Amino acid sequence: MTTPITLCGFSVSNYYNKVKFSLLEKGIPFTEAQVYPSQSEELLSESPMGKVPFMRTPMGVLSESQVLTEFIEDTWPEPPLYPRDPFARARCRELIEHIELHLELPARRLYGEAFFGGKVSEETKKEVAPLLEKGLRSLHRLVRFSPFIAGTDFTHADCAAWVHLPLVSQTTRKIYDRDFVEELVPQAKAYLKLVGDRPHAQKVNDDRKAAMAAFMSKAKK
Repeated sequence: MTTPITLCGFSVSNYYNKVKFSLLEKGIPFTEAQVYPSQSEELLSESPMGKVPFMRTPMGVLSESQVLTEFIEDTWPEPPLYPRDPFARARCRELIEHIELHLELPARRLYGEAFFGGKVSEETKKEVAPLLEKGLRSLHRLVRFSPFIAGTDFTHADCAAWVHLPLVSQTTRKIYDRDFVEELVPQAKAYLKLVGDRPHAQKVNDDRKAAMAAFMSKAKK
């Protein structure tokens, strides 16, 4: 497929960056459209939940980051970012699901205070801490780090891990004055540096920093 696609969202979003990272690693031509979550009729016509990211394609619009990941892999199978073997492929999906469901989702409840100047109740903090600890202990049983999270090859699971795990680390440091990731998955620090040294990871991170600076500046006005 050679027709263009547009990735819609904004570079502060870790889910947007997960998909963007995959597109860059695949070498797929794409454009970006800055879109923020809302419940406007215009956005809901493309993203039924009013969320980002979503992707405009010549066939129509798709939403949900993992759906976009699967579409990318099915449409542009080379270079592969999933193993050919079905079980190994499922293992990659398992890692993505685990990180997003058992780590990013509970950590998200704390983002308002950790990153955006809000406040989170003490009750919420007490609820989230054991969920993150449990999720990280179980992640420690799943990861390979040989050198990548699922084994010897870079995969979509690395795109997800690299955007989500640092947020969990930053969140727990700010809320609990502890880095849960470093404590419970100690190999993650070297792994994240390895992935972060990739040129496309640096591009995603530079764009994220610029977008965050612009977002915070706008929020202060």
